[in-house]
Amino acid sequence: MGASDSALAPSRGTIRRLIAVSAEGVASGAPLMVGSRLLQGWLAASGVPLALIGLIPLAELPYTLKLFWAPLLDRWPIPWPDRRRGWLLLMQLLLVAVIAAMALLRPSSNPTQLTAVGLAALVLAICSATQDIAVDAYRTDLLPEAERGAGAAAAALGYRAAMLSVGAGGFLLADRFGWPAAFLSAGALVAAMVPFTLSAPKLPPLEHAVTSLRQAVLGPAREFVRRAGPNRTWQLLLLVLLYRWPDGLLNAMAIPFLKLQGFSEADIGLVQGGWAIGATMLGTVIGGSLFAWLGMNRSLWLFAISGVIGNLSYWALARFGGGVSGLITAVSLENISGGMVGAVFVALLMSLCNPRFSATQYALLSGIYALSRSILAAPAGVVAERAGWPGFFLFTVAAALPAFLLLWRIAPWGEQEARGAFDPSRDPT
Repeated sequence: MGASDSALAPSRGTIRRLIAVSAEGVASGAPLMVGSRLLQGWLAASGVPLALIGLIPLAELPYTLKLFWAPLLDRWPIPWPDRRRGWLLLMQLLLVAVIAAMALLRPSSNPTQLTAVGLAALVLAICSATQDIAVDAYRTDLLPEAERGAGAAAAALGYRAAMLSVGAGGFLLADRFGWPAAFLSAGALVAAMVPFTLSAPKLPPLEHAVTSLRQAVLGPAREFVRRAGPNRTWQLLLLVLLYRWPDGLLNAMAIPFLKLQGFSEADIGLVQGGWAIGATMLGTVIGGSLFAWLGMNRSLWLFAISGVIGNLSYWALARFGGGVSGLITAVSLENISGGMVGAVFVALLMSLCNPRFSATQYALLSGIYALSRSILAAPAGVVAERAGWPGFFLFTVAAALPAFLLLWRIAPWGEQEARGAFDPSRDPT
C-alpha cells in the first residue's frame, strides 16, 4: 500500500467507532421489531381478535414521548463504562430480560394473559425508547465531524440488519420451532451486542457537567438558541422539520398507489419488502461514503436533489406505467436516494447537538422531524384524490422547495457546515 493509500485508509480508531455505532444500531432495531412485527404475528397466530391486535401501536407511544424523559439521561449519567454506555448497558440487559420473559407468555383471548402481554410490550417499548436516547447521544458524542456521515451509515446498516434478522428470521424460526424460539433468538441478538457496548470506545469526561434537573430540562433549548442565535434557530428547526417532508408524503401513499396501479400483493411485498430494504442499505453506504468527500453542506444539497429524482421516478411510473420493471426502477431510485438522505440527515442532527445536552437535544430534534412523517404527511391522501397520482408525485417534488430555500440561507454550497452547528468555542457555558 502506497503513502496515498495509507492516508485514505480509515484509522484503527475510526474502525472501532464505526463498529461501535453499528452494533448499537443492531441493539436499537431488534426490540422495535419484537414489539411490532413479531408481536403482531404471534398474537394473530394465537387467535387474538383483530380489534385487540390493533391496539398494539398504543404500547409504542414511548418512542414518541421519549423526549420528555431524555433530560434524565443528561442529568443522571451512569458513570460506568462511561456516561452514555452506562445507560446503554442497563437498557440492553433489561431488554434481554423482557424479551425472554415474553417468550414465556401464552397469548390468548384470556384477559389476564392479554394484560400481561400488553404490559410486557409497554415495558419493552419504554426500555427500547430509553436505549434509543442513549444510542443517539453516544453516537453524537463519539463521532468527530469527519466521521458523522460514515457513522450515520454504519448505524443505519446495523439498525436495518436487525430489522431483517428479527422481522424475516423471526417468522422463519416461528414457523419451524414455534414463537417462543423467535422471541428467544431476538433476545439473544440483543445480548450479543452487550460485549460490543462494553468494549466500545470510551467518551471523554465533560468539562461542564449538568448539575441539576432544571438545567437538564431548560438548558438544552437555551443553549441551542444562544449558540445558533434567535434568527438561525427557527431556520435550523424548520430545516429539520422540512428536509425529509417529501419522504413522508411519498411513504404515506406508496403502498395504496402500487395497489391501485394493479400490482399484486406478492409483487408489492417482494419489491417493497426485500428489494427496498436492500436499496436503502446501498443508498446509506453511498451516502456515508460521499459525505466524507463532499462535507455537510454539499451533501445536504446533492442528497436532497437525489431524493427529488427518487420521487420523480414514481411520477414517471404513474404517468407512463412500466409494469414490474418500472416498479423495481422506481422503488430502487426512491430507496437508494432515501438511504442517502437519511445518512446526511442523521449527520446534520448530530452536528446540531452540544455533547453536554446531546441526549435531550437529539431527542427534541428527532421529535420535530417526526412531525413531518405524521402531521405534515397527513394531507397526502387528500392531495392524491384531488390531483391524481401524477399530480400528487409532482406535489411531493414541490415539497422539497422549502428545504432548498432554507439550505440557501443556512447551509450555503461553499461552506463546510450548516451555520449554527456546534462549535465548542461558541459554547457560552
